[in-house]
Amino acid sequence: MNIAQYIDHTLLKPTATSNDINQLCEEARNYRFAAVCVPPPCVSGAKKYLTGSDVKVATVIGFPFGYSVPAAKLAEAEQATADGADELDVVINLVALRAADTAYLTAEIEPIVALAHQNGRLVKVIIESGILTDAEIVVCCNLYTAANVDFVKTSTGYAEKGASVAAVQLMRQHLPSSIQIKASGGIRTFEFAQELVAAGATRLGCSASVAIVTGAKAAGNSGY
Repeated sequence: MNIAQYIDHTLLKPTATSNDINQLCEEARNYRFAAVCVPPPCVSGAKKYLTGSDVKVATVIGFPFGYSVPAAKLAEAEQATADGADELDVVINLVALRAADTAYLTAEIEPIVALAHQNGRLVKVIIESGILTDAEIVVCCNLYTAANVDFVKTSTGYAEKGASVAAVQLMRQHLPSSIQIKASGGIRTFEFAQELVAAGATRLGCSASVAIVTGAKAAGNSGY
């Protein structure tokens, strides 16, 4: 398995420096990762560094807690798009989800999806599956299918539980084939990454990306 092609090489620490982002981009170029995922202020720098490569630049919107008002999230998405982000990883408002306010969640995501698709960008919605019930995960799958997002993503990495095989399997059962799944949060080994892909994930958000692909190579798998 060429695990590198699934990986969004991620650095979202608030203390990340430009040198850290440059190193992330260099690793992504060398290992041929699908994308880098960087903080919003770092998008333009990452885009410039990766000029000429196939590596995409992703960033986060409403990160990490998702309770920014919709207008603020849309403004973030507009700025990220202007800065050159190829993919927008948007955190949903869990307060609204827990209140069963699906109308709010729909109104929040639809303008972002419209903006992204008009500009040839992708939208990944982060639902924080590790702290949701199965029923809430299914609600999210149905809601974001209707909103025509490109990916549903498991986790921010900031909650007490990240990606799980069970959550990815449940999401795959309740999403159409046109909507992909990104698993993230706590993925540190090639073996776990492989399990998540087998369960239905087509992207993996990882900060331990290099260890994952080099571990795969050491084990005799085609990691990159």
